[in-house]
Amino acid sequence: MANAFNIPDLLARESLRVAHEKCSFIGTVDRQYDASFKSQGGGKPGDQLRVANPNQYTRTQGSRVMAVQDQTESSKTITLATQDHVDMRFNSAELALITPDSIGDFSDRYITPAVSALISGIEGDFISYATKRVYNSVGTPGTPPTDLTAVGAARAKLNQGLAPKDGNRFVMMDSLTMGGMVNGLKGLFQDSTQIREQYREGMIGRTSGADYYENERMYAHTNSSDVTGATDAAALVTDGGATIDMHTQIASPAVGSVFTVAGVYACHPETKQAYSHLQQFTILTTSASSTITVSPTIYLTGPRQNVCSSAGAQLATTDFNAKTVTFVGNASTTYLQNLMYHKEAFQFVTADLPLMSGAHNCARRVMDGLSLRVWFDGDIRNDELLCRIDILYGFAALRPEWACRITN
Repeated sequence: MANAFNIPDLLARESLRVAHEKCSFIGTVDRQYDASFKSQGGGKPGDQLRVANPNQYTRTQGSRVMAVQDQTESSKTITLATQDHVDMRFNSAELALITPDSIGDFSDRYITPAVSALISGIEGDFISYATKRVYNSVGTPGTPPTDLTAVGAARAKLNQGLAPKDGNRFVMMDSLTMGGMVNGLKGLFQDSTQIREQYREGMIGRTSGADYYENERMYAHTNSSDVTGATDAAALVTDGGATIDMHTQIASPAVGSVFTVAGVYACHPETKQAYSHLQQFTILTTSASSTITVSPTIYLTGPRQNVCSSAGAQLATTDFNAKTVTFVGNASTTYLQNLMYHKEAFQFVTADLPLMSGAHNCARRVMDGLSLRVWFDGDIRNDELLCRIDILYGFAALRPEWACRITN
């Protein structure tokens, strides 16, 4: 009778159901590349997928002159980097609870807290990674938003980056900020039954062109002790490069800090006309010599040009030399970073882990691209059954221009 049903498969199904509901952030990002890893034979840590960016072109005016442009495709990489798991053990009395009729009680006591811890850790890492790569930032540091002013500014940033207006925009906020927002805007939120993801944890409602979710794992960024200074007299910026030399002008800037450079304006991705705001950059890496790697990559000319002067003129590399740098927020201060983003700003992938030691004690299930494996093995000496729930995953931020921080 004990073998009338497959315990690993039953728990795999239940674990996946719980995980699917807990994926507030993961459930709202781009999942289209899962199949690419599965077609490689399941995938293993370190596997990479190169994703081509769309080509960009410049306009030629006049009927006679033709300026032929080469295809200059660029690409970014998604790495299947991490295998995480949560581990449990059950004695015979606890295993007696595992029946198809009693799986709900067993799930409440064991599976739900275990899978919640697993998914919470993954989402926290993913949100931290994604936020640090988002260079657009709006809001007043230290002042939580209570109306649509900051959200409207974030929406404008997405529009200026040409993010699609296709119903796939989201706002992810911590519950304290969301509480203030919902109280101030309760008359604007639509009935959540109109939202296709109405059963996903954290769903609040929809207004101003985005679905709103609350999430306690939002990234809190701390600025370094030095946020005042300038780029080096020789900033060593190159066209198509992603490094800026601060030298000793700003000591040890923090990874994830957002800043602007005086005189360096953002421009429209297609027309190259100057926007009214300075281009924002986020710090991806630092070095002992205070040379930092930034996002976005700096393009001074050509179809990928993303910076210009206030009048729309192309900049030279020397226009970055000895220029005042202004950071978002104060020194040594922590600011919670909420997000507005289009689905395709961020990517999350999972791959199928192999079934080990036969199908009788190992099961794998997939839902909406999310792949989990449950593996059992017995310990006859201690009358216990050991269990682990595994997931192999990776994430990326292929289009950070389609996202914006809302600083708190």
